Amino acid sequence: MKVLAITSCPSGVAHTYMAAEALEVAAKAKGWDVKVETQGSIGIENEITMSEVADADIVILTKDIAIKNEERFAGKKIVRVGVADAVKKAPQIMDKIEAHLAQA
Repeated sequence: MKVLAITSCPSGVAHTYMAAEALEVAAKAKGWDVKVETQGSIGIENEITMSEVADADIVILTKDIAIKNEERFAGKKIVRVGVADAVKKAPQIMDKIEAHLAQA
């Protein structure tokens, strides 16, 4: 399973990076490949490439603030989560994604 995620929060500071780390840890705990792009106060870091988009099974986007360049993910399965949920409930988010994909 290849997971991409973009995290961003209104202030672009702590929660952006806390969410990125939590999602990365939770996806890796499932044995999934994961890459997380952050869109914080210092700009875009760890930018996702179009090649990575093409290979992705699912894309996780935080929904508290608009994601830059979101059109890259047209046609992909997208899950939108609050940045606080990404920080606090990343393992549960991965469980729900796994259950949903198992039904597909």
